Amino acid sequence: MPLLPDRHPQKDFFILDISDVVPKDDMASMEHPLFSLATKPDMRHLEYRGGDNRLKIVPSGVGLPTIFDKDILIFCVSQLMHRKNRGEKIGKRVRFSARELLVTTNRKTGGIEYQRLEQAFQRLIGTTFQTDIQTGNKRETRFFSLLESGSGFVMKEEGTWRLDYCEVILSDWVMRAIEGDEVVTISNDYFRLRRPLERRLYEIGRKHCGSQPKWQIGLAKLQEKTGSNAPLKKFRLNIRQIIEDDHTPFYRMELTADDLVVFRPRSPQRELLPEIRLPEWVEEKARIIAREKGRDYYVLRSDWLSFAKSETARGNPPKNTGAAFLAYCKKQETLR
Repeated sequence: MPLLPDRHPQKDFFILDISDVVPKDDMASMEHPLFSLATKPDMRHLEYRGGDNRLKIVPSGVGLPTIFDKDILIFCVSQLMHRKNRGEKIGKRVRFSARELLVTTNRKTGGIEYQRLEQAFQRLIGTTFQTDIQTGNKRETRFFSLLESGSGFVMKEEGTWRLDYCEVILSDWVMRAIEGDEVVTISNDYFRLRRPLERRLYEIGRKHCGSQPKWQIGLAKLQEKTGSNAPLKKFRLNIRQIIEDDHTPFYRMELTADDLVVFRPRSPQRELLPEIRLPEWVEEKARIIAREKGRDYYVLRSDWLSFAKSETARGNPPKNTGAAFLAYCKKQETLR
């Protein structure tokens, strides 16, 4: 099954920063099967255990949130991390245009998509989670929804009403992951994956394999981590089909004769480790610092980029590129 087409190869540049925001996913939800892989309403009550962690999920009246509903959370996390990395103040409340969300997550922009967004909000707000999963260096048992609340602002267009602007309030649990930088960059091609299971497998590979040469897991354990309720025999066939199609961003997978699923980066240096870029506002501040210290800005920039790329290749990328570069510049001795 091929990837979905890139529906918006030329992003809408009139939408603020849409072309600059890098998609990011929070590591806690990548680790645990919070989202249903079903394409029809899923009314199951679920419970998962992993080590000392326990997770119970009670669906809303319209079912469990799906892996495609998660696009809304990824979008919000990405927006907030972008603002945070620019040094802007962030909070739990996020307001955005529905079109911006649809374009960013590679969806069509027809009327039916706006209706699907409304249904996704209902599932995200209405589903209750009980967990003691650790985020932000804290562990607690609590009940929460992934979204505390949400609202849609509608407008009339050509005789019909459609969702225009949205405003959501993220839960404290999601916000702790953002504030603790417990997020990782994901590929834009994630939004082109058709199968729910493909998306979940990519998340698991991105979380656990990272830039390691390989990471492996038993088939039965992997099924548990995906949240799939298919019989193991059917799950094995699904894995083989996904391996044959070979569309998973960043990673290749293989299934061994003894039921081990192995993840390997396709090209660690070129694909897993994206080019390190400094925002324009950071470079402006760094020039001022260099001028005050009597330093050559371009030498500082070149030295720091070399160091950052070397550390990234070792699996230690800077959590906040702009802040790290400015801190490096400030630590340099004054030559005046």
